Amino acid sequence: MSDETSQPPSSVVVFRADASVEIGTGHVMRCLTLAEALKAQGIQCLFLCREHVGHLIDTIQARGFVIHRLPVWSQQDIDDASGSPQPSHAHWLGVSWQQDAEACATLLRSLAPDWLVVDHYALDARWEAAVLPARTRLLVMDDLADRPHLAHLLLDQNLGRQSEDYAGLVPVECQVLAGPQHAVLRPEFAERRESSLTRRLRRPTIKRMLISLGGVDKDNATCRVLDALNDCDLPHDLEITVVMGATAPWLREVKARAGELPWFTEVVVNVSDMARRMAEADLAIGAAGSTSWERCCLGLPTLMLVLAENQKSIAKALDMEGAAVCLGNQEQLVEGLSRHLSALQVPHALYEMSVAAAQLTSGGGTLALCRALNGESQFR
Repeated sequence: MSDETSQPPSSVVVFRADASVEIGTGHVMRCLTLAEALKAQGIQCLFLCREHVGHLIDTIQARGFVIHRLPVWSQQDIDDASGSPQPSHAHWLGVSWQQDAEACATLLRSLAPDWLVVDHYALDARWEAAVLPARTRLLVMDDLADRPHLAHLLLDQNLGRQSEDYAGLVPVECQVLAGPQHAVLRPEFAERRESSLTRRLRRPTIKRMLISLGGVDKDNATCRVLDALNDCDLPHDLEITVVMGATAPWLREVKARAGELPWFTEVVVNVSDMARRMAEADLAIGAAGSTSWERCCLGLPTLMLVLAENQKSIAKALDMEGAAVCLGNQEQLVEGLSRHLSALQVPHALYEMSVAAAQLTSGGGTLALCRALNGESQFR
C-alpha cells in the first residue's frame, strides 16, 4: 500500500461568514484569523460566503483558502421562500434562512467537516439544525446572546459577557468561552504586546494618531472625524494615519479630506501590518467593534465611536473600565472630541488608559480556541 493511501484523512473545518457594505468585514476577518491558525496545524479550512456587495471573497482566496460562493437572491425570492419568522438580522443574508440552509446543507454533506464555524448574526438554531451533519461539531462565534444555538462550543469575546448570558440559548453541555481574554486575534498582536507596553511606560504624548473606523465605514464617519479634528488643539508635528478597506465607499472623499488637514496625514488601504501601526501609535480613534481587543492587547489608548447598535455595550464597558473613552455616535462627535483630546494631554492620562486596556486581553485567545477545538474533537 502506498504512503498516500495509508495516510488518515485530513481534518476539515468549514466557516460560514459573510462580509458586505452593510455587515462590515469583522466577521470574515476573525474567521480568517482562526482559519490561518488551524491551517498552520495542518487542518484544511474552507469558507462558505455569499456574494454581497463588499464581500471579501477575493481576500479569502488570496490567503489560500477554498471558497464556495453563494449567490444573492432577489427580495421577491426571499419573501416567497420564507414562510416563517426570520432572525433579527435576516436581511444580512440576502436570502431567506431556509434558502441559505438548503444551499449550505448540500455542501456540508459532501464536505463532512469535523467542525462547522458560524459567525453570522442572521443565523440561529433553526438554520443549524437544518445544515449540521451528524458527526460535525458546531462552533458559534456570537456577540449578541439574543437567539438560540445548537453549539458544542460558543465564543463571545465581549467585555462583561458571562457564560450565564447564554443559559437557555445553548445546550447544557455547550462550552461557552466568554470575555475579551478569549478574543480571536492574529499572532502578531501577542508578539508585539511586550514592546508596545514597554514603549508606553515612557508616558508618550500624542505624536502619532491612528484612525480606523472599520473596513467599510459605510456612513462616512471617517470624514466626520477628520472635519472635527480641524477644531482641535493638537501638536503641530502630529502624524495621522487613516486605515480603510479597499471596499470602503467613501475612500476617495477621505483621501481628499486628509489632504486638507494641517498635519501630515496618510490614508492606507488593506494594511497587513496593523499590529505594528497600533504598537507605534500613541492614540487611536476607532469604532467600538472587534478591533477594540486588538487595541487593548497592545495597550493603545482609544477614543471610540459607536457606529452600530451592537457596539453600544462594548463601548460602555470599555469606558467604565477606563480602557477607552466613548465619544458616543457621530452626532455627538464634534461636541466631545476636542474636550477628550485635551483631557488626554494631561500628564499620565494616556498611560493610565493604556494600563487599563492591556489588562483585558493578552492576545492568546486564538491559540486557546484552537486547543478547545482540538480537545473537543481530537481532530481525526
